[in-house]
Amino acid sequence: MQMTDFLSLLGGLALFLYGMQMMSSGLEAAAGSRMKQILERLTANRFLGVLVGAAITAVIQSSSATTVMVVGFVNAGMMTLNQAVWIIMGANIGTTVTGLLIALDVGALAPLIAFAGVVLVVFVKNPQLQHIGQIFAGLGVLFIGMDMMSAAMEPLRDSEAFVGIMANFSNPVLGILAGTVFTAIIQSSSASVGILQALANSGVIAYANSVFVLFGQNIGTCITAVLAAIGTTRNAKRTTIIHLMFNIIGTCIFTTLFLLFPIAQVIDGSLALPGALGSFLEGVLPATPAGQIAITHTCFNITTTLILLPLGNYLAKAAVRILPDRPEDKDEQMHLEYLTPIHTGSKESHLGVSAIQTDQLQHELHRMLLMARDNIEASFRSVLDQDEEELAQVEQREEYIDFLNKEISLRVSQVIAYETNQQASAVLSSFFTISGNIERIGDHADNLAGYTRMLTQRKISFSQAAQEEITAMRDICMEAAAQLLSPGAGTVEWLTQVSALEQRIDDMTRDYRSNHLRRLQEGACSAEAGILYSELLTDFERIGDHALNIAQELAKVHQHI
Repeated sequence: MQMTDFLSLLGGLALFLYGMQMMSSGLEAAAGSRMKQILERLTANRFLGVLVGAAITAVIQSSSATTVMVVGFVNAGMMTLNQAVWIIMGANIGTTVTGLLIALDVGALAPLIAFAGVVLVVFVKNPQLQHIGQIFAGLGVLFIGMDMMSAAMEPLRDSEAFVGIMANFSNPVLGILAGTVFTAIIQSSSASVGILQALANSGVIAYANSVFVLFGQNIGTCITAVLAAIGTTRNAKRTTIIHLMFNIIGTCIFTTLFLLFPIAQVIDGSLALPGALGSFLEGVLPATPAGQIAITHTCFNITTTLILLPLGNYLAKAAVRILPDRPEDKDEQMHLEYLTPIHTGSKESHLGVSAIQTDQLQHELHRMLLMARDNIEASFRSVLDQDEEELAQVEQREEYIDFLNKEISLRVSQVIAYETNQQASAVLSSFFTISGNIERIGDHADNLAGYTRMLTQRKISFSQAAQEEITAMRDICMEAAAQLLSPGAGTVEWLTQVSALEQRIDDMTRDYRSNHLRRLQEGACSAEAGILYSELLTDFERIGDHALNIAQELAKVHQHI
């Protein structure tokens, strides 16, 4: 291979990868947020899960991206491990679309496809049409890069050293290892399969050797999800184990089949396998090497899915066995610490339920309030330090607060249905109101922390006076939270103290708004910082309002218990 061929190979590879990235970005932008919405609303139906996983991956052209999304949903508790199994199976089917497109061999039309896409991107103002144009431009560039790689690699057929390396891939272990490592490095099975198709089209690698590399590529694509699972919950890590198990099991099955039945010889016509197998392969596998690889890739994933579909729940159980729970893992998953399930049955089985659940609800509400307090402190710290890591922790804790509010509200509704005592019913009603107000405090704390993102992205900073006022806001909010959590909560004297704190928050809000307007007039504060500060004051005042609402309900509970 001459230097010009090598440079052409690099250029073709660059165009191929860039075209794939363009196409993926355009497809994802055109689809908007619908992909995530579909995944979030997924039911436990395994067939629907596979179809959704395949469709999403076909749209964004990346099984890795779909799996990473699934890892995130499992980590957030929005999807169960069993639901993730079906999505992963479908994602492996959807990722074969790129190889099938390449196998169509429309390289001659590639410049026209790219030109049509660029026209839409450059000359059309409609954003949706621009995204579609990006898809076509990416597809055209991808095919142009594919043709460049194929042409650049043709001289390698005459290189004894390179042909010798490719011949070594007839060893299944070496072929699978090479495919795994290469795909893990570039983190895209679609791209690595496309490069393998280019090698095959150039006659550099034989089909019999390429299949083992192909199987390894399916394993290597799991590396992206593995990296995404670092620092996530135990269940999220199990999702990546399921992804790995799927592809390793498929590789074992197909490697065994290809060793038992030398299919490459069927293609060459030198071996006639008995029965329907030989006829099927001769009829299905296309004449071009790229087409043969694409069909094999598709058959690999569809067949593996069909085999493992009835065993999906066992894959989830196996992942749990491989990565078992640890005592400390319970803390990283959203759960109810104190509330125990209500057993349905006869009326007699509900005797004492209200008293037990009331005590448990008190403890769970106290735990929820602790989280809200931590979020108040963290949100102010995030704004003052412009710390986006703190922001991420606030958002995660806010999801937990929302989960507790939902579970506590549901439990109150269940218990109040059995309660006949008027005072006990009033206590439960107060618990319902308290939970809702804690959740609203969590929302306002989340809003506060969210300003950090705007501050850092737009490089906005508050004046020294504004920072001092924000510090004072944090201190009084923390004082109010401490009062709500104090052992003496509920007494008349205590309620008076909380009411006074809320009044101080209202007074501070009024004074700080005046100070803020004066700073704007004097030019000591920028307009963007002024808008954010005004929003921050609103959230600060709302936290005080909800704190007083909680205090008033706690006073009612104190009267009835």
